[in-house]
Order: sequence, then C-alpha cells, then structure tokens
Amino acid sequence: MDIKHVKDYLYWLYYQYLLITCCYVLEPWEQSMFHTIFITVFAMVVYTAYVFIPIHVHFAFEFFSQLFGDQRESTVAIMN
Repeated sequence: MDIKHVKDYLYWLYYQYLLITCCYVLEPWEQSMFHTIFITVFAMVVYTAYVFIPIHVHFAFEFFSQLFGDQRESTVAIMN
C-alpha cells in the first residue's frame, strides 16, 4: 500500500470519527477536551480489561472444572 493511500485512509477514519461523535461542531478547545476525556476513559477501560478479565476467566475455568468433576493436576500427583 502506498503511503499516500494510508494517509488518506487515516484522514478518512478521523473524519468518520468526527462525524459519528459530532465533534466537528465543537470549538477547538472543546474538541481537545472531548478527545482528552475520551482517550482517558478508553485507556481506563483497556487497563481494567487487561487486569481483571484474565482473573475472572481463571476463576470461571476453575469453577467449571470442579463442577464437571475434573481433578486438578496436584491432586492426581498426590494420589499416585
């Protein structure tokens, strides 16, 4: 892909973002405040998902493995 096409595509994506969020009607200082708040909230959501989703998946896996009678590896090693 040509660099000009990538640049045009990024401009198009930014334009779509402005249209969807109606930021194009805001003044420049309002746009910067909106972008700052949006990026902050998005970063917090990504961080929270990164920290807490693996823990919940692990607990759910343990719950369902105990529910269906699957023995843990350490229990099997003790019984042998």
